Amino acid sequence: MCGTGVAGAPGHARAAGSGRAAGVGSGDSSKVAWWISGALLMGIILMVVWPVIQGGNSAAPPQQQRPQNASSIDLNSMTPRAAADALFDRVMRAASAGDAGEFGQFLPMAIAAHERAQPLDADGKYHLATLLFQGSSFAESLAVVEEVLADDPNHLLALSAAGRAAAEMGDSAAARTYYTHMLEVWNGELARDLPEYQAHEGERAQIEQAAEAFLGTGG
Repeated sequence: MCGTGVAGAPGHARAAGSGRAAGVGSGDSSKVAWWISGALLMGIILMVVWPVIQGGNSAAPPQQQRPQNASSIDLNSMTPRAAADALFDRVMRAASAGDAGEFGQFLPMAIAAHERAQPLDADGKYHLATLLFQGSSFAESLAVVEEVLADDPNHLLALSAAGRAAAEMGDSAAARTYYTHMLEVWNGELARDLPEYQAHEGERAQIEQAAEAFLGTGG
């Protein structure tokens, strides 16, 4: 550090003076000075050149080695729906990781992207309802999935999202109705093997357990 270098300078000068008093000749002193200068020059060269050498040996520049961050999503190259799906995935990963900063940054972007991607299919509406729920907009979330249920009353994802939103709004009776119906049609609906059921296969156990826990029938 700078402070250390400055503090050590006077000590070095005293050591050189004591060497002359011990009988070191002027020729020897000159040689020592040249050796010191050469060593210092070599050190400076290594400090400048070594990072360049290391950079040249790297498989990729540092910015390419870092994992892709949230801001690197190229939304302009995507269709409106693809951009909405990408932002949905980003928000949900941030929520799972507890990344409040990224979650807060991308949640409104994801909601706006879904609104731009209208008209949405059942899966898109489930995504939008989930995002609204994550933003504590429970009434809006319920309204979105009720659109799905108007066309498909047995849709498992919509029933789950409706029960969750109703419960958060304090409407236990409505939540119980949604969850009860969801469990009643569970097996038959899974047999339909809808694309959105496949896409959210990893959530099935959690959805079922949440309904059972609310109804008081969970193990």
